[in-house]
Amino acid sequence: MRVMAQMGMVMNLDKCIGCHTCSVTCKQAWTNRAGTEYVWFNNVETRPGQGYPRRYEDQETWRGGWTLSSRGSLKLKAGGRVQKLLSIFASPVQPQLADYYEPWTYDYDTLIKAPLGDDFPVARPKSLITGQNTKISWSANWDDNLGGSTRYGHLDPVVEKLRQESEQAVQFELEKTFMFYLPRICEHCLNPSCMASCPSGAIYKREEDGIVLVDQDRCRGWRQCITGCPYKKIYFNHKSGKAEKCTFCYPRVEVGLPTVCSETCVGRLRYLGLFLYDVDKVTDAATTPDEGDLYQAQLDLLLDPEDPEVIAAARRDGIPDDWMDAARRSPVYALAKKYQVALPLHPEYRTMPMVWYVPPLSPVVDLLAEQGHDAESKDVLFGAIDALRIPAAYLAELFTAGRTDIITHVLSKLAAMRSYMRDVSMGRDGDPSIPAAVGMSEEALYEMYRLMAVAKYEERYVVPTAHVERAHELEELGCSLDYDEGPGMYESGPFGEASGRPAPVAVETFNALKERQTADSAARTDSSGQLTGRVNLLNWDGNGTPPDGVFPRKEAGTR
Repeated sequence: MRVMAQMGMVMNLDKCIGCHTCSVTCKQAWTNRAGTEYVWFNNVETRPGQGYPRRYEDQETWRGGWTLSSRGSLKLKAGGRVQKLLSIFASPVQPQLADYYEPWTYDYDTLIKAPLGDDFPVARPKSLITGQNTKISWSANWDDNLGGSTRYGHLDPVVEKLRQESEQAVQFELEKTFMFYLPRICEHCLNPSCMASCPSGAIYKREEDGIVLVDQDRCRGWRQCITGCPYKKIYFNHKSGKAEKCTFCYPRVEVGLPTVCSETCVGRLRYLGLFLYDVDKVTDAATTPDEGDLYQAQLDLLLDPEDPEVIAAARRDGIPDDWMDAARRSPVYALAKKYQVALPLHPEYRTMPMVWYVPPLSPVVDLLAEQGHDAESKDVLFGAIDALRIPAAYLAELFTAGRTDIITHVLSKLAAMRSYMRDVSMGRDGDPSIPAAVGMSEEALYEMYRLMAVAKYEERYVVPTAHVERAHELEELGCSLDYDEGPGMYESGPFGEASGRPAPVAVETFNALKERQTADSAARTDSSGQLTGRVNLLNWDGNGTPPDGVFPRKEAGTR
């Protein structure tokens, strides 16, 4: 047994309201530069929906992830070294810009400077790629809140697969439809296919915390990693010619802070913590013959940080004691392994993803209440799980490679928690038969409730700091964020780019954007180095002075 640590995330989908705050703050911190206008390291998808990029789950088309060879060994779906070499200059099996969307701004200059006339001037949409007039037909959030579902819903790859098996599995009539939000970041997999696909070895998995990064100095822009990633969470910067991806906000994580998307989440649905796993068994788990057994195989990889044998092996393998303490307090380990209510996204891709999800139960509660039932009574709630408005088969295709029995068991635990805690909240004694029905004790059910419903900041984010004695390793294997136009093109800081210095973003006017892409400097500044003409309120920490006119000045003698 060789023990390694892995930073992981769990998202409780019952709490996501689809506000996209996580996406906006991630965009502001990491992808607000030229060449990344279409890039969303974090995005929130409405399901059912095609996702971002469009239909990224259709691996028959995109050939992402791993499959098994005739001998039972792992091989990339997109082909091995010979096939990669033959397509290295073309790389046709990957999304085009239209599958993401052509980012745009508006010609505000024409709007505000148009001469007086009979017609009201309009700000026409302008492509941020070509600078020409464009027609907006798709974006990262086009499926939001089932927008266009009656017309496009059947294009969801999961719906398509279910409909092949049963025409009535998913319907889009208004009274029968359903929706929930699915936030996505890079999965920081234990067995990343993007890393195996890179011809230049630019993608690596950090030994100390398992975060997967792209070394910008080694990246040659072959884009094979985009093909290899089944989640399509690696993007190509068309200005720098490099691949970029979610960094799990590692400058923040190294100093003990949660990721930007986690800390700014309105619903408090994200949990951060450590997993311990046996690296020697990753390949065996990923080569599990039956796709339906991949979830359990991945679960078996996770080690118990309370086990004396694991503690001894971890100490032998150089994992510090404070990291072991963090692993014992880890909320992601508790939700994924101890209570087993969090599930990996598409385990059938065999990448062993390390971002887990608690499936949604809320719609069935709302539906029962609307029908006049006691929606949190155990008799009603348990009986309704088989008739969920969100079909268990749909959730199973997302999280358990089609195993509806696993999904039903997880939803039963969540239903049991609601029913049991309803009695407790009403001042009655908890019914011990409720947790017993799902194989849990009353104590375990209450602990799970505390973690999922009322956990404090320090319980949701258990992030151990990097060790000074390993700093030389971090420098040697750094992500090279100081490259030209990179996220670290300014002095680095744990709160984002320079901890508050305004950075040029792609929501400027078209003319300002054109200047930024052609000028030698990042953006126009005054003699003090401050950006002129605007103030960055999303990332401003109080340093510097906002431009004149942004805030009205007090007149002399006024209060």
